[in-house]
Amino acid sequence: MDDAIQIDNRWYIPATSSRADDRTRVLKSDDGFAVFSRHGEIGRVGLGDQGFYFLGTRHLSRWQVLVAGREPMLLNSTVRLDNSRLVVDQTTPDLFRHHQLWIAKGTLHLRREQATHESSLTEHLRVSNYSQTAHDFQIEYGFGADFRDIFEVRGERRARRGEFLPPEIEKQAVVLGYEGLDGVTRRTRIEFSQAPASLSQDVARFAVSLAPGESFELEAIVSCANGKPYFCISRHAAALRSIDLKVAAGHAARASIFTDNEQFNDWLNRSVADLQMLTAQTRFGLYPYAGVPWFSTPFGRDGLVTALQTLWLQPDLARGVLAFLAATQATTLDPAFEAEPGKILHELREGEMAALGEVPFRRYYGTVDATPLFVMLAGRYYQRTGDIEFIRGIWSNLERALGWIEARSDSRGFLTYARNGSRGLLHQGWKDSDDAVFHRDGRPAQPPIALCEVQGYVYDAFLQGAELAGRLGQEAPARGWRERAARLRQSLEEAFWIESLETYALALDGEGRRCEVRTSNPAHLLYCGVVSRERAVRLARHLTGPQGYNGWGLRTVFAGEPNYNPMSYHNGSVWPHDTALAAAGLARYGLLAEALTLLDGLFNASIFLDMHRLPELFCGFERLPGQAPTLYPVACAPQAWASGAVFMLLEAILGLEFEPDGSRICLRHPCLPDYISWLRITGLRHGDAVVDLAVRRHTRDVAVNIERREGEVDLTVIL
Repeated sequence: MDDAIQIDNRWYIPATSSRADDRTRVLKSDDGFAVFSRHGEIGRVGLGDQGFYFLGTRHLSRWQVLVAGREPMLLNSTVRLDNSRLVVDQTTPDLFRHHQLWIAKGTLHLRREQATHESSLTEHLRVSNYSQTAHDFQIEYGFGADFRDIFEVRGERRARRGEFLPPEIEKQAVVLGYEGLDGVTRRTRIEFSQAPASLSQDVARFAVSLAPGESFELEAIVSCANGKPYFCISRHAAALRSIDLKVAAGHAARASIFTDNEQFNDWLNRSVADLQMLTAQTRFGLYPYAGVPWFSTPFGRDGLVTALQTLWLQPDLARGVLAFLAATQATTLDPAFEAEPGKILHELREGEMAALGEVPFRRYYGTVDATPLFVMLAGRYYQRTGDIEFIRGIWSNLERALGWIEARSDSRGFLTYARNGSRGLLHQGWKDSDDAVFHRDGRPAQPPIALCEVQGYVYDAFLQGAELAGRLGQEAPARGWRERAARLRQSLEEAFWIESLETYALALDGEGRRCEVRTSNPAHLLYCGVVSRERAVRLARHLTGPQGYNGWGLRTVFAGEPNYNPMSYHNGSVWPHDTALAAAGLARYGLLAEALTLLDGLFNASIFLDMHRLPELFCGFERLPGQAPTLYPVACAPQAWASGAVFMLLEAILGLEFEPDGSRICLRHPCLPDYISWLRITGLRHGDAVVDLAVRRHTRDVAVNIERREGEVDLTVIL
């Protein structure tokens, strides 16, 4: 392509306007999701990102209700706590006819309930007349479908597009269609539960007559077809039943957490609901899509980190992630998509532009860290569940992943990356902005690049691979991987540690020169347990000091460092998942006070944020009394690994550990923050057993009690 496609320095989708606005509402179900205004409508305001999307294409770009030709006034807009539906209450303004007041405001009430279910969007409308006068008026639904690819919505220009098909107008429905350049016919069907007085390709009008106290009800169903000759149409009530069953099944499959702090519970409940909404059922199991609206698709790194965050309370999510990524692991060399045998997927896209190769992300492998994270998660999944048969089933994938790591590591044992060609991501760690890796003078680092946190992942991956190999009776590779881990640890300490800054270098460039910048990246080394205790303590002082910690979370680049910008994507912003990984690393080294500091910051941020939802990231400005975190333009909300942060934080401060044979749960040096007196975990499964735990804070320590136990499992508490 002639011009780069980026998301604030991410390669591929340019931001065109601000998303720092809490006026959108989001619903999602598997491969379909909707972004509404608070009025429950879809239009061209703000980012222009509103719409109902299915498989990477916007199937509904306009959805508007008018009463007597006027837009209703908003009374209330609520997404239910479980994210199952959006409920909007509205009334009309004063309506005039022939210069006389006709219908006074506040006498007609509209209640709109909307839900997404698979490839359909449903709405139930009820209009009630609370006046003492009968009224005749018209209700109008305006609609449209631009069939734009998600990359187009974000601003990518296309030389040409496919053809719109003639609309098909039926008695109660309209079908809008588009023939893509990829040869796929995409259709949107808008159907109403009763025949309109008039129906065209973009508007349905209903004549309504209401006596005092009467109500009018209408149902609308928007369904999508993508290259198939049928629509998956779901009536509103049936859609709600299906959604409620899915929510109930999700609740039964994971442990539940409740505390005596209602604001903390609000954060917990929103995080649970958001993860449930973002998780899709694939043929390999559950998979958490990265985020709405821009990343509602499987991402390797995001799915792996989210699975690590939630492993202790929902291990079946990790199993689904591992199975999906094993099935999509690269088996051949394809430089155009950065695919190499053994490498784990970065992202998968199903839209028109990906199918045509206009963007290189149909199945893209341009990530250096997903492969070691894949092995890390497999090892930790076994530790959590003891499910050796599943590990046996993906063992060949794990061997190929470790083989790729060994083959791509340099002479020092460091795993490096360098982009193939000019179309993929320049930087291929989690900070993948074009300007994210640089030297102390601000110059960009030149490839091949060895990121510090990636070496921590590789260290952990070798140890996890060795442990699993031993369990499977393969002692020779187990010894080899343990030896590689030991050598890597020594090389890391020698090459990356910067004594004068008391931190580890962000990266080594292609000539082995260190990027001597204080960043959040070294905190991931603590999570992997690769650094010495003495250096971990020194590093922790800076992670929670005023340059690193802004009062809400951990800055990606510390204040005062080269290229620091609190409004940037990766060079000074705060990412909740990054902060949670840092807290987990601090707790691993027994630095619980520092871990609690990071927990406090994110908890307080959740209090200020709309719906208590932590976004993908927010700006790194210093926290000021009485002010909320500064929102970041185009941040996804919800975002899976932001939603998972609270669960990793709780695991860290409780010191939760599981023996893989299913016989013991351990809480190692558990603690609670001073704003939580007690915490309950119910339905915590380990092996064939289920327990309910209560953790209570006392003056200097905590007490842990088993309130219910089914099956054989022991509890050990180390204070």
